[in-house]
Order: sequence, then C-alpha cells, then structure tokens
Amino acid sequence: MENCLIKDPDINVVYTINEPAAFGAYTALEAAGRADDVLIVSVDGGCAGVEGVTDGRIAATSQQYPLRMAALGVEAGATYAATGEAPSGYTDTGVTLITQDGSYEGSEDAVFGVENCWGEPSEGALEAAQAVAGGASLEGAEDLIIGLITKTETNPFFVKMKEGAQEMADELGLTLMTAAGTFDGDNESQVTAIENMVAAGASGILITPSDTAAIVPAIEKAREAGVIVIALDTPTDPEDATDALYATDNFKAGILIGEYARAAMGDDEVKIALLNLAPGITVGQLRRDGFVQGYGIEDGDPQIVCEEDTRGDQALGQTAMENCLIKDPDINVVYTINEPAAFGAYTALEAAGREDDVLIVSVDGGCAGVRGVVDGQIAATSQQYPLRMASLGVETIAIAALGGDVPSGYTDTGVTLIAAEAVDGIDSEGLDFGLDNCWGE
Repeated sequence: MENCLIKDPDINVVYTINEPAAFGAYTALEAAGRADDVLIVSVDGGCAGVEGVTDGRIAATSQQYPLRMAALGVEAGATYAATGEAPSGYTDTGVTLITQDGSYEGSEDAVFGVENCWGEPSEGALEAAQAVAGGASLEGAEDLIIGLITKTETNPFFVKMKEGAQEMADELGLTLMTAAGTFDGDNESQVTAIENMVAAGASGILITPSDTAAIVPAIEKAREAGVIVIALDTPTDPEDATDALYATDNFKAGILIGEYARAAMGDDEVKIALLNLAPGITVGQLRRDGFVQGYGIEDGDPQIVCEEDTRGDQALGQTAMENCLIKDPDINVVYTINEPAAFGAYTALEAAGREDDVLIVSVDGGCAGVRGVVDGQIAATSQQYPLRMASLGVETIAIAALGGDVPSGYTDTGVTLIAAEAVDGIDSEGLDFGLDNCWGE
C-alpha cells in the first residue's frame, strides 16, 4: 500500500486478497492520513476481518466457510467408504458479502458475519456488530430509561445479568431501572415492577419471567403502551408475548449433558433420576426434555426411576435426591436443573456413601458450578452466558428506541459443554475454558 501511494497518492479504492492484507493497507493509509477517505474491500470473513467491517477499517468482505468445506469432504469420504460412490466435480460451499448494516443488495450485516465467522471473535464483537447493524445513531441515549426485571436478586446468574446490563447502560449513558422477585416464582412482584417501569417512561424492559404464563397480561399492557419487551433466559408462554427472546438454547443445553451422560455410561445399566425445576416454567421443561432426548430415551422409559422438583434450590435438591434414593437406592445417573440442585444432590449421595459411583450432570456454568466439575462433584455442565444476554438486550432496545430496528424473534446467546474428562464423540471444553468464562465468584 505504501508503494501504491507513492505511485498515486489519490487512490481511493483498494482491493485486498485477504483481511490480513487489508489491515496492512489500512495501517499504511492511516499513517498517510487517508484512512477515512479510502474504501477497502477484501475476502475471507474470518472473525478478525468481520470485526474490521464492524469498526470501519474494511468496507465489505466476502465471507467463506472452511468448516462447511471440511464437513462436506468428510461426509463424501464416508459415503465413498460405505457405498463406493466417489465424489466428483465442483461443489460450491458458499460465499456471503458482509457489510456493516447489510443495506447493500445481496449483502448480510455484521451480526451475520460475527455469527458465521471462523477464528475466535473478540469479547463484545457481537454487541459491537449489533450496534452498527441497527442503523441508528446512539446520540440521545442519555435520555432513555430501560428496565431489567430478574427472578431474584441473589442468584449469581441474575447478579451477572444485572452486571452486564449496568455495564452497557453506563457505556451508553442511559438510565437502568432494576427490580426482582423476592423468590423464584414471584409473579406479583414482577407485575408491579413492569407497571412501575412503564409509569417511569421506560423505552424497553428486559425480563426473566418467573411465571411464564401469568406474566403475559402485564407484558401485553406494556407493549400496548409502546414499550419494547425482551425476555432474557426464559421464554414466556406463549413465546411471542414478548418482542424478542435472548436466551440460551435450553433444549440444546439439556441435549449436550444428555449426550455426555450416555457416552460416559456406555453400555452400563442405568437408573436415572431427574431433578427438575417446577411445573409451568418453560426453561425447566426445555432442559429436562433436552436431557431425555440427548440420552436417547423417551418419557416413560423404565430407566427413569425418579422425578422430583427442586425449584433450583440446593436444600430442595438435597431433599429431592434423598427421596429418589428411597425410591431406588441404585440410581447411578442424575440430571439436575442447575448447579445448586446438583450440589444438593451430591450432598445427599455423599451422606448415603454413593458419591463416587453416581454421575451428575447439570446446566448453568457458574463459577461455583465449574469448580464443582473441577472437584468431581459434577461430571459435566452446560455453560450459559447471562452477561451477554443482558448487555445485548440493553443495547438493542437503545438502538430501537432511537430509530433503529425493533428486535424480534429468538437470539441464541450460546451454550458450551464443560467437562473434566472428554468422552469420545462429544464436543466439550475443558476446565480452563469453563473457569475463564464462568459467572459469579
């Protein structure tokens, strides 16, 4: 690029073979004071490159898909080995033009680019892409009020969620109102909080609904008043009662630990206890059903010897496990709705002298839970990311309130299986990853 500027200092369009070359060109243009008036385009669509589109160093890039190439190659090889049918000819594995806001015909926006890039995206890459893709300036954000309503104030998951929302609110300069139920299932307090936030002039409300059906009338009234409502973590019943849902794929979270448990147990005879949340709460049902499917069984399977509700509480988890051991003392696989329930189950098993020969799996990925995997109390857990849910929610509502796109549908905020010991055929991350990405203390 430096050589080209010597040949002609008035260059204003630059094609680059790939994104590293694009970044090199940008550095040269920046040194020459030309960074703001030259358009750079590139090819690859790696995570670093898409982030270059987000921050404006690259105007557009053509994103390719190496994972798709390799997966198709493996599949073709397996087909050839099984049938003798050899692959032939050319197969297009796809390419997508990525621009900041996706407004150019045929292009996708930076959010799509981040969600489909290869390599490792930087922390906050998705949120930054969401901001530029929304098509709105955030000037005036200081006049906005956004509400956050969690199920409780004490659960570390919701503490981290509040932290993420507050960090984004501070970054944007807006006011964050917060409220919570006094216990998990406290619908009345959440209804009151919605009413107070609407009366205060909130542009939007983020909520983790305690009672997914009973909260709907209050949400409908808020939306009728022009308030944007996004459910976090837990969908309402029906799900479209809110404008959007930002959450872990809780069914997938259950599938991951179900598949892990099945692979870890192999051909051993199993007796399974399901320590669930409570009736009528969608997140609990999704995780439980995902585990059952992931394990490869169905409701009513005789291998499921006990089901108890825990409300996600450690003491109730202990009681539930004690009850299950009375029903069948030979239980050797335990699904738990969350890690506090898992620790309660472990305490009961330890008291019965069974802690070393029972496999416990769970969902959450809080720091205490990951330490439980380290200590051997929990075999594996599905880690979710509450800070990401809340920070993205605050930013999205701010963008919409200032003239950008109103959020809609479901956004998966990610889930990762964390296991102390990897098992064949199951993708998981180890303990270092779990501890680096956990929430809580």
